[in-house]
Amino acid sequence: MARTQGHGNPNWTRDETILALDLYLDLKGQIPSEDDRRVRELSELLRRYPYHAVAARKESFRNPAGVGFKLQNLRQVATGKGLANVSEMDRLVWRDLGNDPARTKRLGGLIRSGIDAAETLPPDVDLEPEFSEGRLITALHSRRERDPQIRKRLLATRRRKGPLSCDMCNCVSNSRIADLEDAIFETHHLVPLSSSGERITKLEEVALLCANCHRLLHRAIATNKRWLTPEEARDSCGLG
Repeated sequence: MARTQGHGNPNWTRDETILALDLYLDLKGQIPSEDDRRVRELSELLRRYPYHAVAARKESFRNPAGVGFKLQNLRQVATGKGLANVSEMDRLVWRDLGNDPARTKRLGGLIRSGIDAAETLPPDVDLEPEFSEGRLITALHSRRERDPQIRKRLLATRRRKGPLSCDMCNCVSNSRIADLEDAIFETHHLVPLSSSGERITKLEEVALLCANCHRLLHRAIATNKRWLTPEEARDSCGLG
């Protein structure tokens, strides 16, 4: 197989490695040549990855030969045979997903959706703690939580039950002005995007959190590498 001439290219991200694993599992461990249609299609997709815009201008970036090497790396992690220069990311992704092709396929589909939707993703996603599903799914989740229609519906429902309060710390707004009361509150999806997919959200699947608790919950999810309910995060974050 040809050299990738990829020295100086950025390391493979979790998103990219999941996409490579998805192809590897589809291939059942049989590594095709770099001329294979599936290898070339993945190469073209990876070159569109929004967080490597500058690197993608280089011909060596995620070229078909590089994709082929990544598939060989994954085979080495899976079988102990083949190339030995695997990365820690290869090992982590295989550990988390190597025996779950259905979840790998689902995450791969969502990452592809994220690449297609890159222009509409929140510009400050870098400020978000990255979930174990990867950077693009974190960004898609953030975009979904900012849907103004969901927030409007949730606020209307909660107001019919009484004063607005955070589902995690139980705080209420310190403003008594009706138009300002809801300013501190944000919506949080209780069902992860990686499980639910992109579909119409039911109100029972959304929590109302103050901005502080929302960020604490996202950080706790990223740190624990699993989805947490507000109740679980309350204990995890030491809120009592």
